Amino acid sequence: MAYNFHFDPVDLPPECQELRQEVRTFLRQEIEAGTFSPTGGKGSFSKAFARKVGARGWLGMTWPKQYGGHERSHLERYVVIEEMLAHRAPNRSYATADRQSGPVILRYGQEEIKQKILPQIASGDLCFCIGLSEPNSGSDVFAASTRATKTEGGWLVNGRKIWTSNAHNSDYMIALLRTSPKTKENHRHGLTQFLIECKSPGITIRPIINLTGQHDFNEIFFDDVFVPDLHLIGEVDMAWKQATDELAYERSGPDRWLETFSGLVELVRRAGPEPSERLAEGIGREVAHLATLRRMSVSVAGMLHAGKTPGVEAAVVKDLGTNWEQALPNKVRLLAPPSGDSSPESNDDRFEEALRHTTLIAPKLTIQGGTREVLRGIIARGLGLR
Repeated sequence: MAYNFHFDPVDLPPECQELRQEVRTFLRQEIEAGTFSPTGGKGSFSKAFARKVGARGWLGMTWPKQYGGHERSHLERYVVIEEMLAHRAPNRSYATADRQSGPVILRYGQEEIKQKILPQIASGDLCFCIGLSEPNSGSDVFAASTRATKTEGGWLVNGRKIWTSNAHNSDYMIALLRTSPKTKENHRHGLTQFLIECKSPGITIRPIINLTGQHDFNEIFFDDVFVPDLHLIGEVDMAWKQATDELAYERSGPDRWLETFSGLVELVRRAGPEPSERLAEGIGREVAHLATLRRMSVSVAGMLHAGKTPGVEAAVVKDLGTNWEQALPNKVRLLAPPSGDSSPESNDDRFEEALRHTTLIAPKLTIQGGTREVLRGIIARGLGLR
């Protein structure tokens, strides 16, 4: 049966508008204090900033209070994330934990782990990474071969993960591991999620330096790493459903269309108040596209608020969003007026730095969080085409 997409319009309620102003005031104060620069790359790593955000009640916003959460809406959380990303706040130490890992532990984790881990995420004290990709499985996370073998009191993990963002700074990883062979009927069967301490004996983390010269990605080696039974997340052999739910959180947020946003901001600044007709039309076209993506993304946040798991809609947002933000730096380059023709209010150094950074990161955008080929397979399945 064909799937019907639902992107119902969602208007942010008054409490969200009030919260937006509160977040903007906080971020302006942090910028003025020199905590971070709004012209920098996507959020850098800062535990101190994470703790400030946690103290404001902006981590674990939708979680129950008994686990350190604040029982606020997904729409309020959306506003906080959008402002953090638009201001290029240093969110690397908490983003994954707050966006993905925490909700997975809340939904599938054992009670003792929820009591221990979730409050520390909400306070900004824990950093998480995700152990999905492997050297020989390409973009098919369900082809994972890194194995967890049952032993007394827990499991022994052997194998490798790769392209693991921020693993070198992380306290914990949620890893997708092979616990049984796949079956002919279901090639996703046999995978289980585990919570793994990144400093466990037997773990080796090797850096992978990216095009910008930064250490973000890592390759991780597991050599008889012991994981206690308490760190099992969900059902043995049935993690494919959990991983799919997890990616709905990752794929639908504003970080899937705001990574190169700074290039558009600097283009508008460089264009000034009286751009040429060609430039105004080009900027208007990109802003209209951006506004459409934002409406779709907010709609998915509304579905999450309603307790739904909009996996197909999230895939649509991620596919459209990352294609747009990947193409944006080249469009900015083609639209930008020559340096001598720019507005007096513009800053050529800021423009060039934004263009340099967004151009370098653009190639990865349609790969991280699921390649466009994988996403379109999900969308096709949702449409009943496969």
